[in-house]
Amino acid sequence: MPKTVICLWFDTEAEEAARFYTSVWPDTEMLGTLRYGPESPERQGQVMTAHFRLGDTEYVGLNGGPQNWSFSEAVSFQILCADQAEVDHYWNRLTEGGEEGPCGWLKDRFGVSWQVVPTRLMELQGDPDPGRRQRAVEAMLQMKKIVIADLERAADPLPA
Repeated sequence: MPKTVICLWFDTEAEEAARFYTSVWPDTEMLGTLRYGPESPERQGQVMTAHFRLGDTEYVGLNGGPQNWSFSEAVSFQILCADQAEVDHYWNRLTEGGEEGPCGWLKDRFGVSWQVVPTRLMELQGDPDPGRRQRAVEAMLQMKKIVIADLERAADPLPA
């Protein structure tokens, strides 16, 4: 099967975004940049692409703008977090200069949409008890950043 690399279109911020993302994730690497050459005299010497890796996934940021295109929630990246410390790390870093959204969604300062999802939420959503599932989902729907302890309290409320 051929390798898939995610391409993100920026106006001029590809290298800045690549450096930001590689500062947020562990096990990352800047793989290189390519610059516009003489075939593009208005951009000659500027970064055309920034190639980087986050874990096992490769990305290329392309400075191709301005084209009146922007990122939207129609495409987002899920970050599956093992615990609250990971949720807090990614949420806090990616919302710097960005904006919080509902249910664990956010837009970073470049407009890219991310979902910061604790794996505990997925476990609760798959619980065989429909009441626990419903209470956890209802709690999640009230949150911006997902707080695992609040999900668990909602799923298993104390008896009255």
